[in-house]
Amino acid sequence: MLKKIELTAVVSCCSLLGKRLDLVLSELFKEYSRSYLKRLIIMNRVLVNKTVVNQPDKKILGGEILTIRPFYEDILFNKPENIFLNIVYEDNDILVINKPSGLVVHPGSGNKQGTILNGLLYHYKNIQDLPRAGIVHRLDKFTSGLMVIAKTIFSYNYLLGLLKKRKIIREYEGIVKGRMISGGTVNEPIMRHRYKKTCMMVHHSGKKSVTHYKIINRFKFYTHIGIRLETGRTHQIRVHMLYIKYPLVGDPCYGGSNIQLDYIKNKNMNTIYKFPRQALHASRLSFYHPITKNLMSWTIPLPQDMQELILKI
Repeated sequence: MLKKIELTAVVSCCSLLGKRLDLVLSELFKEYSRSYLKRLIIMNRVLVNKTVVNQPDKKILGGEILTIRPFYEDILFNKPENIFLNIVYEDNDILVINKPSGLVVHPGSGNKQGTILNGLLYHYKNIQDLPRAGIVHRLDKFTSGLMVIAKTIFSYNYLLGLLKKRKIIREYEGIVKGRMISGGTVNEPIMRHRYKKTCMMVHHSGKKSVTHYKIINRFKFYTHIGIRLETGRTHQIRVHMLYIKYPLVGDPCYGGSNIQLDYIKNKNMNTIYKFPRQALHASRLSFYHPITKNLMSWTIPLPQDMQELILKI
């Protein structure tokens, strides 16, 4: 049995006028991929002004009310599992957790169970009625740190709205290869990699992507940096750091191939080179509460593995 859930948005952004329906939907409903939304269109699960439209290339003129009816697997498929969630904050409307490295956010290819979503279904019975069990934004499997989850449909839509307007502050800490001279901003579009389908790449035809970074501490061959996302593309920090030639330590997809001369000079280099994940941690989260409208902020320290990494560099 599939849950009947509808998500609605009004086309009001001038930059979307005259564009294809599938492209407009991917901008308005960023939690879904364009290919998934295109499938919804073809399968008569998208409405324009309350009328079903099954043509992905239909031009949008502005002012339309767009409605999507996503597929949500039955609770029997996404099974509740007693997975520990490290709760940093909780009230009736939102939940903030500190995700450990190695824990997948929601089921997907190769990860059908043992995810945060499965844990949410176990601990919060009513959350099954929300899109993605209330998960507003994702972290990569091996990225640790803060995530917010909505507990009501109102909070979910409100937080998605903040995310789209870039009003949720997400700050990270990372350890990169190379000794940076100064902080800066990377403003380069990102798209799916042409050959490595599980990776992304900088390309002029990609989506606008902006990453700000600053130096926290410099070491001889590495730099501890703070990062602030202006946009939230898949693998954005990892792709941008590789682009400016300061890839994250331990990154299996964007780590770069240059081991550098410090392999010989640094007695701990072998341990550093074998760091088992990208050295990236979501350290700060800040936004206005969906009900009280109070500004709320959370900061979480680096996990032990990254603290130990810093001691070795």
